[in-house]
Amino acid sequence: MKIVLIGPPASGKSSVGRRLAALMQTSFVDSDAKISDIEGRTVSEIFVDSGEEYFREIESKVVLDLLEASSGVISLGGGSILDQNVCAKIRELKEENLIVFLDVSLNQASSRIGLNRDRPLLLNNPRAQWMQLMERRRPIYDSLASCTFLTDNMKPNEVAEQILERIKHD
Repeated sequence: MKIVLIGPPASGKSSVGRRLAALMQTSFVDSDAKISDIEGRTVSEIFVDSGEEYFREIESKVVLDLLEASSGVISLGGGSILDQNVCAKIRELKEENLIVFLDVSLNQASSRIGLNRDRPLLLNNPRAQWMQLMERRRPIYDSLASCTFLTDNMKPNEVAEQILERIKHD
């Protein structure tokens, strides 16, 4: 079974994913990290040097490959769900796998993001940008998710343990 983590920036997808994979003794892959490895530069550098459109093209290919070929825990970049092919693949996987929407409130997200320059879509007025992203993305996250976990005031380990409990009871 694959566990696919979706959600906005600062929801904890990478840190929860690593911890969940460790608890399950399975593999973990992060789509943004995979893109950085392939490109030899950070996601922020890709956005600045080549633009969002270029990044989204690469992201779509990488995410579709990961969803097809990877097992274990897969953390997807927050915007990957904007691609219709990615959404279709997640819906296809939903029957046999767990799609987890890691949600986070604006207050928690803004305190986690702070002045983080590694989040290219949130560089100018992070709170307003995050709200705008979520207005567009929340309905998509909700429609794709098998379950949702609010990560506010929780450590990654606590969220991972809650997800593991959900898996055990399914």
